[in-house]
Amino acid sequence: MTETTRVDNSKQSRQQQIRNYALITFNYWNFTLTDGALRMLVVLHFHTLGYTGFEIAMLFLFYEFFGVVTNLIGGWLGARIGLNKTMNIGLFMQVIALLMLAVPSHYLSVPLVMFAQAISGIAKDLNKMSAKTSIKTLVSSQQSGKLYRWIAILTGSKNALKGAGFFLGGALLSLIGFQNAMFTMASILTLVLLGSLMWLQKDLGKARSKPKFTQIFSKSKAINILSAARLFLFASRDVWFVIALPISLSAVFGWSHVETGSFMAIWVIGYGLVQGIAPRITGTESHHIQSRIALALWSAMLLLVSALLALAVAFQWYPQLSLIIGLLIFGGIFAINSSLHSYLIVSFAREEGASMDVGFYYMANAMGRLTGTILSGWAFQWGGLEACLWISSLFIFFTVIISMIMPDHDK
Repeated sequence: MTETTRVDNSKQSRQQQIRNYALITFNYWNFTLTDGALRMLVVLHFHTLGYTGFEIAMLFLFYEFFGVVTNLIGGWLGARIGLNKTMNIGLFMQVIALLMLAVPSHYLSVPLVMFAQAISGIAKDLNKMSAKTSIKTLVSSQQSGKLYRWIAILTGSKNALKGAGFFLGGALLSLIGFQNAMFTMASILTLVLLGSLMWLQKDLGKARSKPKFTQIFSKSKAINILSAARLFLFASRDVWFVIALPISLSAVFGWSHVETGSFMAIWVIGYGLVQGIAPRITGTESHHIQSRIALALWSAMLLLVSALLALAVAFQWYPQLSLIIGLLIFGGIFAINSSLHSYLIVSFAREEGASMDVGFYYMANAMGRLTGTILSGWAFQWGGLEACLWISSLFIFFTVIISMIMPDHDK
């Protein structure tokens, strides 16, 4: 092979990498936008119908539960059939879920909503697992700085768009109503799915050997510890974020649907932007990132903010102002924690069948979200937003302790 041919092949390979990354990110962006809007639409619409916080939390029970199952099995499935297929299956299932919720209001029963949310939960985690694992296949294991930056951009932009989805959900509910919003989002995702079917690389991330189902549980100490930390980290966020915060802003402080959706949108967009620049804050090369020290330090800072916020709410010290400023600071520090986690799991994942390690890790993430969602409804009904924030602080404390036993990245 001539030098010119090698250069041309290398150039084509880079172009293929960039095209796949762009398509994966575009798919993920559009899915995330509809997912964020759907969550806000369901919370606000059913709160308007008179559902309690715990009852609304139960609507998301299957969404989060099947996220746990999907991440555990989805990584194995992705390694067997290819990540392009699992991503497209996720897009298709989200279209089905949205169309199920587009039925006339008198058919919109609780069992139907829970079933549609179950399909949406499977779709979301198939899409997320596929997108994040795909980056591992597009970047050489020697390019740790590039891997961190690409993961940070994907994750940060995704969360910024999820925030935009919250705003979109509140706006759509006010402007065109619940049913029309479902039809609109289903139509957009159908176009995205068609584009993905035509252009996304076939057999992306497919393992050369067929992994056995018994291999779905990780045997890596680092991944198991990181997964446990992730579980408590995301439970600490969702215990106040999913149910308690939007209902508090709406019912306690008298905010409108658009105002509530806008604040949550700003919070998540800011969170996503910080995630995108996290490599500049923590260092972009692996030898700059001592896993144990970095995770313990940033989670300890998050614990301090959470505890101070809980105290401010408990003593009613400028409650609205404290809540807004405190949650914005919480979001920034949480974003750095999340970005570090997202980089480390992809970095620690094995080269062959990476989707199985990533799937196992995001199973723990989904378990944390499930725990946080259920407790959010129960704790808010029992002790209001204050109770949710104290539980959040307890979960972050567990995250700090677990992070302290994490092996360093270079070991």
